[in-house]
Amino acid sequence: MVGPIAFGTILQPLNSSMIAVALVGIQEHFGAGPATAWLVSGLYLATAVAAPAAGRLADTLGPRKVSLAGLALVALASLAAPFAPSVGALVACRVVIGIGTAAQYPCGLAMVRRAADRMRADSHNALAALTVCSQVMVALGPTLGGVLVGGFGWSGIFWANVPLTVIGAAAILLWAPTDPAREGSALRRTVAELDLPGMLLFVAAMGLLMYWLLSLARTPYWWALGGAAAAGLCTVWRSLRAPVPFLDLRLLSNRALSFTYVRTIATYTAYYGIFYGLPQWLEESRDLGASGAGLVMLPLALMGIVSTLTATRVQKRRGPGPLLLIGSVVLAAGGLLLTLPTGSSPVWLLVLLCLVLGIPNGYNSMANQNAVYQAAPAAQAGAAGGLYRTAQYVGANLAAAMLALLIGSHSTDGGLHRAGLAIAVISGCLAVAAVGGLRRGRGVVRGRGA
Repeated sequence: MVGPIAFGTILQPLNSSMIAVALVGIQEHFGAGPATAWLVSGLYLATAVAAPAAGRLADTLGPRKVSLAGLALVALASLAAPFAPSVGALVACRVVIGIGTAAQYPCGLAMVRRAADRMRADSHNALAALTVCSQVMVALGPTLGGVLVGGFGWSGIFWANVPLTVIGAAAILLWAPTDPAREGSALRRTVAELDLPGMLLFVAAMGLLMYWLLSLARTPYWWALGGAAAAGLCTVWRSLRAPVPFLDLRLLSNRALSFTYVRTIATYTAYYGIFYGLPQWLEESRDLGASGAGLVMLPLALMGIVSTLTATRVQKRRGPGPLLLIGSVVLAAGGLLLTLPTGSSPVWLLVLLCLVLGIPNGYNSMANQNAVYQAAPAAQAGAAGGLYRTAQYVGANLAAAMLALLIGSHSTDGGLHRAGLAIAVISGCLAVAAVGGLRRGRGVVRGRGA
């Protein structure tokens, strides 16, 4: 019974991945170019800020109330999105959707645990199922999005949210435990601890950085880079002074953690470069349309699920080091393979390419996640996990900027090849770092043995 309670948790991974096959249709509808990259970045920025805030509000107001409020935001923004008069208005809808979907995972975890305690059941299986379900939804998003866009146009990915939010709200009202009464002082204390200045500074730094990166394809806006640097320095200053900072950058004094975060940013820049770049090329240069692109991407999704299960077994026996090497090497190979396809490449060859490209995500995700847990002090595990999620979102934003710079508003063979080469270079550096990490690990083992 705990599964239906957290049904809403599928909304965030779906909305982050279905957009991959809708970008071309949105560009054509609005006559927009690189500005559509904000449809990706806006949601990730909103999620990065809203997720920790929603978790704290859930602890104070109750997860049931916060989750229902988030679902209402998703439904309203999704109903408005198909009628957006401009790309800017559509980006605003995506931001609201990001805020609403970000609340579902922390609230879902809290409700599942409370329901399991009430029924005296083991919550671990349910929580594991939520994690796997989230990964599956991310992987299947382009395929489902392709079906929706093929049947209803780009607005289909927004219309789909409406019945999902209704089902999620009904499940919460029927099965979720009632929120306990809370004191008004607790709410005021929680709001004070949200570190709103830190959130705003982080959004300003990332937003200005994205604005500068997207301008590089035309006329660079150097003032935006200066503003991003200033906002970034203020973010660091705020993090080091706030009692409960939005981003606890003091954790970066842990070298193992800081290196893992940098590696995570680079990994997700490469991975999302594939995840968003390949469907656009399949639609425009290969001329498969949204439905065809979604079907070709399906092997990537299925292989990602298989690699996650395989990586779990390898992790238990060998630790994260070998996973990082395998994931980085295969990701680099996938980047190089992206320099080969042309608009006349047969579909079966593209399917094989997607099978290869689906391998590294499971290995890299499992390895980086476990590296964070191993390096983080037990008392700061929550803050370390929050920074890990932020690193993922930063990587996704950088991937959107990279694609806008290398591919532009229309994907050609040359644009895909440039993106593939960039992904191969990033992944090659990650592979070299993984080899170095394995050698250092063996040196430690030998030193202990001596």
